[in-house]
Amino acid sequence: MTRVTTSDLDRLEFRAVQSGDHAAVARQLTDLANRVDADSEISRAELFVRAGEQWEMAQEFERASALYQRAIDDGGVTIIDARALQAGALLELDRIDEGYAQLDRLRAEGPRNLPTFIHIAETLQAHDDLKGAHVWATLGVERFRHQDVSPYMHDLLLELLRIRFRIRMDLGLGEDELDKLLDE
Repeated sequence: MTRVTTSDLDRLEFRAVQSGDHAAVARQLTDLANRVDADSEISRAELFVRAGEQWEMAQEFERASALYQRAIDDGGVTIIDARALQAGALLELDRIDEGYAQLDRLRAEGPRNLPTFIHIAETLQAHDDLKGAHVWATLGVERFRHQDVSPYMHDLLLELLRIRFRIRMDLGLGEDELDKLLDE
């Protein structure tokens, strides 16, 4: 079995950026996920997610979706919920109904973190679903705005507020109470 650290993950992802060979790094990450120890710093599910992201960068959305499903089945903790990532891959494959069904399931359970809300809002915005992106951005801001958060989480909340503000401008909506949080 293998232990994988944040440094190991950073090295692999940096290599993918440098070489542009996202497929090779996706294969390495999948191999690591299949061999990782249960007590590894990076979870098996997170390794599957990162491999899926590399496949997406290689424009291999079917492979990405399959790895996101492995992360979902694994049930381990991931930075961005694998269901949100899979929904995005399904939208890229023009499997629109399946992508939105995945988002509906995720919404029913309530995403647990800001990176997931940010990903969904950006994905829907990229797919020209500004109303859906606005709904998800608003849900995320409302869920996390009153929590006592770390500086990192505060920065993520500001990022989501900025995304929401841009979406609102694209929709032709005026400034609202949540937009004013950006001025504080």
